[in-house]
Amino acid sequence: MKPKRPQEVVQNDLFKTRLDEFLNPKHELYRLASKIDWARLDEEFGPFFEAEQGAPALSTRLIAGLHYLKHAEGLSDEAVVKRWVENGYWQYFCGETFFQHEVPCHPTSLTKWRQRIGEAGCEWLLLLTIEAGVATRTVKKRDFQSVTVDTTVQEKAVGFPTDGKLHEKCRRELVKLAGQHGLPLRQNYNKKAPLLLVQSHRYHHAKQMKRKQKALKQLKTLVGSCLSGYPAATAATGAGRAKGASGRPGQNPADTESETHRQKTNSTAFMHRKWNASVKGKHTKNTSSASKSASR
Repeated sequence: MKPKRPQEVVQNDLFKTRLDEFLNPKHELYRLASKIDWARLDEEFGPFFEAEQGAPALSTRLIAGLHYLKHAEGLSDEAVVKRWVENGYWQYFCGETFFQHEVPCHPTSLTKWRQRIGEAGCEWLLLLTIEAGVATRTVKKRDFQSVTVDTTVQEKAVGFPTDGKLHEKCRRELVKLAGQHGLPLRQNYNKKAPLLLVQSHRYHHAKQMKRKQKALKQLKTLVGSCLSGYPAATAATGAGRAKGASGRPGQNPADTESETHRQKTNSTAFMHRKWNASVKGKHTKNTSSASKSASR
């Protein structure tokens, strides 16, 4: 059901003292309690509750006040509920008339209330706080035109040069550049390098630092191998371009004939060396066989 509005206690209690009679009226929470439109909270959050089904919900002023105190003091749900019992100003801010000696609700009620109102409801609570700050001249409207954010406490994704992620990123960039310029690398290690990176992370999680350093060293070696393959790939590409340009129009036929003659000469010389080596091997084999038979 919808939360019931707390009724104002007009009649005093003989054995209790009202909070507004012994608290300091100049206290910030005492003054802020009169500046917030608590009836507006019931109107805004009323549609989130059923009209006739279920038990009556907790007071909207109580739950909203606990949330304000929680974020102002940086406390958890459990801590803010416990400290509420010890502080009379907190109780007066949440709408209590007399001092209470028991917790007002279970800490999980705050979580369920946040889930019910959603993110939009929490933003509206913040807007109501800003309006109260402008009404009390604590802040000015021009203060909200620009926002200054201090990012020194935010986490930074810093990767050190010895990190395996940087080695893997270097290897991927080298392979990418080689593909863009048409350089055929001997190996790109697209399968082996990611596995080494995952393996190093697992070794780090298992506190096996020696094995982790070994995996990182192998990963660094693969990066160096990709980098050293650039000159060979460049030379191979240049030779292929020169070979393809041999049949272009306007080329000197004498240069083409001399290149062909040089290739034939090199191949002939290679065949002669291979033939002499095979003959020499056969002669050595026959000589060793004859010496063995003579010794017998």
